[in-house]
Amino acid sequence: MGGVGPLLLCGILGGVLSGILWAPPVSAAPAGVTVAATVDGRRVSDERLVLDPAGSVKITATVHNGSDEVRHVKAIRLSGTALGLTLFSFDTAVPFDVPARESATRSFALDLGGLGGQATGLLPTAIEVVDADRRVIASVATTGDVRGSLWSVYGVFGGAVAVLAVVAWAGALWASARRRLPARRWRRAAHFLPAGVGTGLAAVVVLSVLRVVAPTPAAGAGFVLGAAGVAFLLGWLTPPPVVAPPVDPEATQRIPRPVPGRT
Repeated sequence: MGGVGPLLLCGILGGVLSGILWAPPVSAAPAGVTVAATVDGRRVSDERLVLDPAGSVKITATVHNGSDEVRHVKAIRLSGTALGLTLFSFDTAVPFDVPARESATRSFALDLGGLGGQATGLLPTAIEVVDADRRVIASVATTGDVRGSLWSVYGVFGGAVAVLAVVAWAGALWASARRRLPARRWRRAAHFLPAGVGTGLAAVVVLSVLRVVAPTPAAGAGFVLGAAGVAFLLGWLTPPPVVAPPVDPEATQRIPRPVPGRT
């Protein structure tokens, strides 16, 4: 438990953490092109956008082209992300052109039936306008309140990370209780680090599923790095292993041996 848990947790979480901290930059949208959108008549803004997989939503997008070129729209996308990963993405083909210095509006109904098995809770959500090359022309961001299942991919992922974090903590604390941690202080601290990273990542997902905090890159990095720092400090303060005193060969030879026939 002490070795497999931390190593497995590090392998799984390493890629996720790198996605949080070193995610590749998103391609910049063309200058002067903006989009305003409503979902079921409610304007997409900083308010939470309720997405219920049991039904459908009506999305209305108005694209304003402030540039001197015609913009060719291929599709409108509704997507949700968490921790640098795309959890759901719905592309609806709505081809139309937006002349220079003009605006164009399109409306369509989007069935959310497949969303329930993909995610649940608060998630950073965006409505994006893309061209024929799948490049984002304009986008508007908000926080989506996905009413999906706890057994969705996102919910199961959070549960798995929480279990691995518990395993990592159990292994580190058990080794500390038995005084089996490495002698060097920094190595003892590193032994606790996977448990801290797992705890931070599990907290991000759980708080998202419970609709407390959306897992934005800033929140994710803050929770993960904060929990990792606490775990590293705990490992740094753990006592060193117990080292048995060396055996003196001469003292062993001086031990009197019993003589047969004497009591």
